[in-house]
Amino acid sequence: RGSVQTECNSCSICCKLSTKPVLLFANRIDIRQVLPHRSEYTLLLNNLENAIALDFHHNLELVFWSDVTLDRIMKANLNGSNVEEVVSTGLESPGGLAIDWIHDKLYWTDSGTSRIEVANLDGTHRKVLLWQHMEKPRAIALHPIEGKIYWTDWGNTPRIEYANMDGSNRRVIADTHLFWPNGLTIDYASRRIYWVDAKHHVIERADLDGRNRKAVISLPHPFAITVFEDSLYWTDWHTKSINSANKFTGKNLEIIRNKLHFPMDIHTLHPQRQPAGGRNRCGADNGGCSHLCLPNNKSYTCACPTGFRKVDHFNCLDKFLLFARRTDIRRISFDTEDMSDDVIPLADVRNSVALDWDAKYSYIYWTDVTTDSINRALWNGTRQEVVVDTSLESPAGLAIDWVTSKLYWTDAGTDRIEVSNADGSMRTVLIWENLDRPRDIVVDPVGGFMYWTDWGANPKIERAGMDASSRIVIISSNLTWPNGLAIDYETKRLYWADAGMKTIEFGNFDGSDRQVLIGSQLSHPFGLTVHEDKLYWTDWQSKSIQSADNLFCVICAPVPIVHNPCAADNGGCSHLCLLAPAPKAFSCGCPTGVNLQMDGKTCTPGREKNTLARRCRYIKFECRFVGKVYWSDSTLKKISRANINGTGHEDIISKGLMTTDGLAVDAVGRKIYWTDTGTNRIEVANLDGTMRKVLIWQNLDSPRAIALYHEMGYIYWTDWGEQAKLERSAMDGSDRAVLISNNLGWPNGLAVDMAGSQLLWADAHTERIEASDLNGLNRRTLVTPVQHPYGLTLMGSYIYWTDWQSRSIQRADKNTGANTITIRSNLPGLMDIQAVDRERPLGFNKCSRRNGGCTHLCLPRPNGTSCACPTGILLKRDGRSCDDSPDMYLLFSNRVSVRRISLDTDDFTDVHVPVPELHNVISLDYDSVDGKLYYTDVTLDVIRRANLDGSGMETVISQGLKTTDGLAVDWVSRNMYWTDTGRNTIEVARLDGACRKVLVNNTLDEPRAIAVFPSKGNCHGDWDASCRIFWVDAHLDRIESSDLNGKLRQVLVSPVSHPFALTQVPPPHPWLSMTRLTLPLGCLIHSPAL
Repeated sequence: RGSVQTECNSCSICCKLSTKPVLLFANRIDIRQVLPHRSEYTLLLNNLENAIALDFHHNLELVFWSDVTLDRIMKANLNGSNVEEVVSTGLESPGGLAIDWIHDKLYWTDSGTSRIEVANLDGTHRKVLLWQHMEKPRAIALHPIEGKIYWTDWGNTPRIEYANMDGSNRRVIADTHLFWPNGLTIDYASRRIYWVDAKHHVIERADLDGRNRKAVISLPHPFAITVFEDSLYWTDWHTKSINSANKFTGKNLEIIRNKLHFPMDIHTLHPQRQPAGGRNRCGADNGGCSHLCLPNNKSYTCACPTGFRKVDHFNCLDKFLLFARRTDIRRISFDTEDMSDDVIPLADVRNSVALDWDAKYSYIYWTDVTTDSINRALWNGTRQEVVVDTSLESPAGLAIDWVTSKLYWTDAGTDRIEVSNADGSMRTVLIWENLDRPRDIVVDPVGGFMYWTDWGANPKIERAGMDASSRIVIISSNLTWPNGLAIDYETKRLYWADAGMKTIEFGNFDGSDRQVLIGSQLSHPFGLTVHEDKLYWTDWQSKSIQSADNLFCVICAPVPIVHNPCAADNGGCSHLCLLAPAPKAFSCGCPTGVNLQMDGKTCTPGREKNTLARRCRYIKFECRFVGKVYWSDSTLKKISRANINGTGHEDIISKGLMTTDGLAVDAVGRKIYWTDTGTNRIEVANLDGTMRKVLIWQNLDSPRAIALYHEMGYIYWTDWGEQAKLERSAMDGSDRAVLISNNLGWPNGLAVDMAGSQLLWADAHTERIEASDLNGLNRRTLVTPVQHPYGLTLMGSYIYWTDWQSRSIQRADKNTGANTITIRSNLPGLMDIQAVDRERPLGFNKCSRRNGGCTHLCLPRPNGTSCACPTGILLKRDGRSCDDSPDMYLLFSNRVSVRRISLDTDDFTDVHVPVPELHNVISLDYDSVDGKLYYTDVTLDVIRRANLDGSGMETVISQGLKTTDGLAVDWVSRNMYWTDTGRNTIEVARLDGACRKVLVNNTLDEPRAIAVFPSKGNCHGDWDASCRIFWVDAHLDRIESSDLNGKLRQVLVSPVSHPFALTQVPPPHPWLSMTRLTLPLGCLIHSPAL
């Protein structure tokens, strides 16, 4: 078509190809393909956040894109499958992206970090390539055949530059009459570059060296550009369109596609845009390079990933400075001139504070004060795991004993210093007395000592043996906020930074010979470390890492080799072997709660009675003689259980929970009861979560605490809605009665004193703990004032409660309220509390004999037992047995799960249908003949079917789907029909996926819902004798109907808040609204046949 023949007669890369070009473009929320001269477009990837830049690798059939909301670079197959993260850390605004299809490298610009980086196509061996004199790099284009990289920069001095692809030979080729140079593309055939300037509303071109610059066409707001043969193609923000024009004259202007969401980057998907004629300068062996082989205009350069040092022409080694930056952990190489930092690819780093390095096993350890956890991973980010994540409040200091592989940490929230094995096992509290906000900690395995800073009311620096022995204060004067600590093993000096004094000081290990190294010149020093002859520190206020000579060490020796007295047989210790100062050398320790025997080496179990308190996000928990602890987590929306030693953790309820504030275990009847203030329900289930049933759902307004009395057959609960009250019912939900409804505010904790036949409750609003008899009479105040009581329990003659405001556990006499004492203080985040008495015998189980004659649930009552069925299923006339499923019910999807609502019962509670491996279910239908659920998953691009018990799941259509938004089963002819929004088709196949056929593939523009009427043979229908079709309109917010020919149209309901899908209930209910049951999409099931 002209240009290939006239400009490329002698060019091996410009052979004319018969395949048609396809325009690949990012549309923010999706990535699509469009044919230039047919304006037909198909969906490649959807459900994206903010896709900006993209490129492709034609030979490998891959597409890459950047997302500036997620700050990620992703890749997928060109058919939209196998979506993967490539770069997920250290990005701020990755606005440009380019693929080297010859050497298989990924290049990108980041206007937030002001860098151009390069990596392998899988994101490994990442390197900061260009960073100096860079402001806001934007578009990027590669010429791998010539080893060149081109980019635009629209900072204060807008310009277009190029360099070799190894970063060398950088040149500015245009820096005048530029303002917002956005898009950039290379015409390999004509050896020109084209770019767009959104401020000047123009497309320009120039030779590859910047000469012969010329304006091609004026436009509203061009963003990105690509070229193919004689045509230019670009996206325009103002017109939200893709356009084309002749690349020589700017004429033949044509709109390819308009009314787009927000068109961003664009590329021509064609082999000619990635010509195969170029030579791979690195050859088959990566040029002999240990890491990166980067081409230049003549040959190639072996390069090192950021943080590595080049030791010869081919090889790299790592030696770096680690630092935490709250939401990530980074490293800076000591041996590279750029001193640029490299983000270690770690997941879910929320607020990292302390870190340390285990050189023996190459692990990084860090604390996170948002997740209250201690974590570790290998230096490259692999093998990441949580080491400690319980009973932490503010773990601000961390130190590794590399000799015995122990982990030490401080906690300013619990005011403790603890130790464990490096994997978090055998954890024990070392020091807990006279600590007031301990901060940093360092260990000296050579001398057997540990050192820590404390910046409470009386700031100080202390020292003790690593087994907590020989504790002394070594510095207690002229301190304000002593933060970081560091040990110089060569000079035997201790360094510390003080953010209040704004100094860095040092002294001997015993605190003597104290001297100021840097005085009154620092803003807010925090972390501190020593390496060779340098001291490095972080500064909060200047947000920087700084260094200085330590003035007393020219060439420091490495960390010395230390004799390990614990190496042989763990020092004879059964559990922990801890280093100690000479002459003892070591001592044995036990995990918290386990006692050390008289031999000083062996640990034995502790007491049989104890009180358990749960803090942080865990709202409610219960522990009974079954040897398991049960708890609810309102953040994860789960009820879980584990053995009392923490093993055997499992989730027993993980669906359909919102705010589970109250929980009680019936250890006798083997049931679990809970309240949910989000759904305003009280439910019951077996201890393993099976046979779940909604007991009470009417006239509840924020039910909170719950307590059981199995022997009497009663449930008690508090409700602190607008009319706070304390209620009771039988354990089957019957015989409900309000016991107390006056002078209540926020009734939190609740306990039943069976021995004393009384109820006890804590009220955070009235600031009282009160009691009454079991009928709510003889009410009296036991303790007042209490600041903010929450959980309440009793054991023996005492009541115990947690207090939010005082952050403590309190105790008082259960009958008089006298003798109040504090059991434990300084426990922020306290929630529920339960007493555990292993010696107390279990009572008689009313349902023990043949489950009370019930096929499903047997629930106690005051005068016996009653049988009940799981939610949504009616009890049969015999009063004992239940069907396996309701007679009539709704099935609906909320993307990641399929749920069922029974229409047989009045509670309309949704029940989880256990279909596995759901990612994004959009449409579903049910075949009542075989009892199969059919559904589409638009993340996997498949159509699947399964039984309603989750078994027999199989994929029936796995190829050639884009976005299957509609699905309908023809239960008569045994076919299924579906719409595909991405491919703009309606197709049909047998129910097993065989005999697939396209029915409609023209004049469709994103077909969505579909329904079939087999008795009429039409793709619309109604169960009503009037034969009408019904539909919802999410834009017009209404539900309408018409006859089967589209006539006699009428609006049934308006307005309806964004209806999505509908189904028909047999008369008299013609429709169900999303606003009533919040059904994303659904279908009606009536057994045994439709």
